[in-house]
Amino acid sequence: MGTFGSAPRARPATTERHPKMAAPNPVSPADWWRQATVYQIYPRSFADANGDGVGDLPGITSRVGYLAELGVDAVWLSPFYPSALADGGYDVDDYRDVDPRLGTLDDFDAMVAALHGAGIKLIVDIVPNHSSNRHEWFQAALAAPKGSPERDRYVFRDGLGEDGELPPADWVSMFGGPAWTAVGDGQWYLHLFAPEQPDFNWRSEEVRADFLKTLRFWSDRGVDGFRVDVAHALAKDLPADLPSQAELEAMDKATGLHPLWDRDEVHDIYAGWRRVFNEYDPPRIAVAEAWVNPPARRARYASAEGLGQAFNFDLLEADFDAGAFRSIITDNLEQAAASGSSTTWVFSNHDVVRHATRYGLPPNGDEPRKYNRAWLLSRGTEPELDAARGLRRARAATLLMLALPGCAYLYQGEELGLGEVAAIPDEARQDPTFFRSPGVDVGRDGCRVPLPWTVEGPSFGFGAGPAHLPQPDWFGKLSVEAEAGDEGSTLSLYREALALRRELQTDETLEWVRYPSESVLHFRRANGWEAVANFGAETLPLPEGRVLLASGPFDAGELPGETTVWLRR
Repeated sequence: MGTFGSAPRARPATTERHPKMAAPNPVSPADWWRQATVYQIYPRSFADANGDGVGDLPGITSRVGYLAELGVDAVWLSPFYPSALADGGYDVDDYRDVDPRLGTLDDFDAMVAALHGAGIKLIVDIVPNHSSNRHEWFQAALAAPKGSPERDRYVFRDGLGEDGELPPADWVSMFGGPAWTAVGDGQWYLHLFAPEQPDFNWRSEEVRADFLKTLRFWSDRGVDGFRVDVAHALAKDLPADLPSQAELEAMDKATGLHPLWDRDEVHDIYAGWRRVFNEYDPPRIAVAEAWVNPPARRARYASAEGLGQAFNFDLLEADFDAGAFRSIITDNLEQAAASGSSTTWVFSNHDVVRHATRYGLPPNGDEPRKYNRAWLLSRGTEPELDAARGLRRARAATLLMLALPGCAYLYQGEELGLGEVAAIPDEARQDPTFFRSPGVDVGRDGCRVPLPWTVEGPSFGFGAGPAHLPQPDWFGKLSVEAEAGDEGSTLSLYREALALRRELQTDETLEWVRYPSESVLHFRRANGWEAVANFGAETLPLPEGRVLLASGPFDAGELPGETTVWLRR
């Protein structure tokens, strides 16, 4: 079995900067997000300032210098609100406060000031599909009778059977298990995710007004934008006779009329949000997490009248394949042009297996590569992981992505080449998917293991004591301390790439350049910046040009397998 600590590090080939290299493409203050590099922080696993084993806001503030040196334009902060952590903070008790374990509102303000002082914007997660079951509104709904205004804020339905003892439908939640839970008086509430996450009723004007208040609350505190969780699920239309789970799954989701997902009317909600965003100068931005099909339906989420941007997960779900990458890149640039937005690129986040691991495993049949459930269920033993190849491919894919027009989203730790932690003891796991899908899915804890900052220590510098999720021994070799002084490390590659990306950035177009081998992608940006990526194993000729950066070692004139090179004519 491979380990990420044993993966070889290759020194990226660089040349001196040319004195005539063009200045960065000028960007208006309102358009900062269009081609930004955004770094996702999962706050409980980034840095622990008080030594309790859980990351916190002061920990983030203490690492702002690291983020600035890395070269990111913005931070996306996953939920930091009061929460019982039934779903890693995506079960929100109070949308306008900070979890006491993570800090205070004063700590939040200090973090914003530090980020802005370093020239870094802040995007915060907002979770509008559901609250937690501890939210004061849901507690009021449980205490109120059937048909009350309190219950109208959520999705309640009468149960079936003589006394409502059966669920309204046989629906299955996204985390496994039933999607309806009884409240003891013949009614049941809907939760598309965990039972601790009751779904809001977005037909309620009170719900709509309260979220506008939340958007203004954080915008007034200096937040620059919002990442909208499950953006495609807010609008629901449940008929009197609910369809079965099988009927739900058979329904066409491309019509905008599905009872639960991607309904056209959801955009009326976001039009109201856009009016709030435009009250600020510059306008606040938002990015939708919208898993929609066909992908062209993302355009409305990304429109100037809506949220402004939407996640494109197509590369995240793709195999390491030149043809697949080219098709995805072409399609998404066309979609962005049609919507007037910029596209987004992402390989890893808090919900999927890290891409340095995915690329080191063989394709897993019909299952999307982002999950690798069988490998996780084996605790990382079957099939065997080729960690060196996974990291080599991850570096090549990322360098290609960072040369593309659009907004790049990075996930904490990928700049260190971290892989998925598969061998987490069952008793240490936290993800509700693990508990609700025994023997089927171990969940997402493996990509949420706290970052290693130092080579040694009880949590490799994450905090003064052990971390809330156990870290493997090989984390020390991939720590910030271990990589910071190594010119061939993945951290050094990211730092150099982000510095060059900012310097070279130009308009949001590219031109494909023909290369004799179908295993190679070659494109040119408007200012002569080129990227050449070899997805195959065979070494091929490198096109002419001055080498700016490479994802791995190479000899002059050669393009090794699974390697990307940036050139300048």
